[in-house]
Amino acid sequence: MSQPDAAAEPVLVEHRSDGISVVTLNRPERLNASNAAMTYALLEALAESDKQPDTNVIVLTGAGRAFCAGGDTNNMGGEPTGWDDVHHRDWHLSHALLSVEKPTIAMVNGAAVGLGLTMALFCDLVFVAEEAKLGDTHVNIGLVAGDGAAVTIPLLVGPQRAKALMLGGTLITGAEAAQLGLVNRAVPRADLERVTWETATRIAAQPPYAARATKMVVNRYVRWMWQEVMEFALAAEQISVGMPEHKAAIERYRTSRAAPAAGPVGKGR
Repeated sequence: MSQPDAAAEPVLVEHRSDGISVVTLNRPERLNASNAAMTYALLEALAESDKQPDTNVIVLTGAGRAFCAGGDTNNMGGEPTGWDDVHHRDWHLSHALLSVEKPTIAMVNGAAVGLGLTMALFCDLVFVAEEAKLGDTHVNIGLVAGDGAAVTIPLLVGPQRAKALMLGGTLITGAEAAQLGLVNRAVPRADLERVTWETATRIAAQPPYAARATKMVVNRYVRWMWQEVMEFALAAEQISVGMPEHKAAIERYRTSRAAPAAGPVGKGR
């Protein structure tokens, strides 16, 4: 049987011999911007890694120069896709990241915007490259931040700082994110893998039940906020998808992208 072409797989999974599984978002030509295929592949990869008997830690990262630039703008600007699509692609993704029993570490090698930032912050630990750009830019294109940022960012930095970040729609560096307490640690990109593997190896060597149960106990706090916020946030975002300002913003973005100086490919969701 022929082996699958890794370049065609939206998510890659490597189960290492040291107790660490590595899950890699693999659309580098789109800065790992998320689409339906990537979301469902990521759900499968997380479930598979959580069931691996020899895996004690899961590392989530991105291929190429970005972690995840958000949702793919190629799929935006049309008619609302319906509640089922939003529910399965956003609700289930945040639920899966929150519910994985094994400790998870986000290794943020580059831009983590919108949904990309949400995925990183739902991991248990977040290590970022100092120069990486992070932020939630939903409002810039007329959308409500419904995919989970309204859960994680206020928990990490407080409501006022969260609103400043989200309403401003601006990006900050990994170094600034560490200063705010949004992530655990920012290091030069050249050191990111070493720092991540050192921590992942140390956690993987801990007694498995103690590590997993401790993680799930702390996640009760996050789950409480998730249950309070998530359904309303998703409903509000679904309404904003059909608003004329969102469609106009996407059209402006596509026009600017067609020019020689094109911007990032993710919507920041």
